[in-house]
Amino acid sequence: MSNLERDPREAACGGTAVAELPVREALTGRDVVLGGPRGMKVTRTLPGRDLRMVGAWCFLDAYGPETAVMRVPPHPHTGLQTVSWLVRGEVLHRDSVGSEQLITPGRLNLMTAGRGIAHSEESPSGPPGVLHGVQLWVALPGEHRHVAPHFEHHPDLPVLAEPGVRATVIMGELGGVASPARVYSPLVGAEIALDPGTRTRLPLEASFEYAALTLEGTAEVEGGPLPPGPLLYLGRGRQGLELRAGEGEGPARVLLLGGEPFEERIVMWWNFVGRDHDEIVAFRERWAAGEWFGEVRGFDGPPLAAPALPTTPLKPRGRRR
Repeated sequence: MSNLERDPREAACGGTAVAELPVREALTGRDVVLGGPRGMKVTRTLPGRDLRMVGAWCFLDAYGPETAVMRVPPHPHTGLQTVSWLVRGEVLHRDSVGSEQLITPGRLNLMTAGRGIAHSEESPSGPPGVLHGVQLWVALPGEHRHVAPHFEHHPDLPVLAEPGVRATVIMGELGGVASPARVYSPLVGAEIALDPGTRTRLPLEASFEYAALTLEGTAEVEGGPLPPGPLLYLGRGRQGLELRAGEGEGPARVLLLGGEPFEERIVMWWNFVGRDHDEIVAFRERWAAGEWFGEVRGFDGPPLAAPALPTTPLKPRGRRR
């Protein structure tokens, strides 16, 4: 998914200090409408005013459940991975390395932009359906940010299971179970589904920082309620995480994100992750000229135009101010 804002903010990723000890800080996102006033509404909790990143996770849009049509024209990315995860619905992905893949719930679409790629995302043809899911970005560390662009689809992901609990490991490793998806820094992303009234304790890596987002149902995290919407930042120093589903009619689903704190100074603007202002300018100029990023075949419509750059230079910033 693209950042479709016509006046995108410079995201000073890494600007907030890492909590070295466990914390419990609920962070409210902001509503963003993709594709104009009639577009699909998402809630963006990363990057936020108070927290820009969780490990290398630098972007989080949550949407639905709602009856909607997704239509995101071809657009560029650099220096990151896009992670598409659905709870309900279907989305068709196309990209400039020739991939065409329908994503459905419980399956992972992972696109590594590296030095540059373009892609589109849209609902399949037919009447509008219910869409519910998340779109995430992972910042690539310096030694890997110019890798060749590539795409992965993983229909079968490993699961940590116990009675009433299924923890699907989307990215990285959780409790000794590793996803087949390629990662470039130590991190984890997992969806935990809990039957009503079920309680569990997830094993964590104490050196990671973590955050949790309830996708569906009612859930408690570390003894406190976490309704759908806010992102709960949990800090570092945890060896386990207590989760409990409410007594609702259906299961609770909680998205867990974590990773080693990402200490590099980066610039994130529009759909690019770079290291300085001049690099972002060069990315934008190449996209405007139709160069470098390749062609997305099969999408019925023109590519997305890049917004104007801000009048002041974009500044790379570290996690700590």
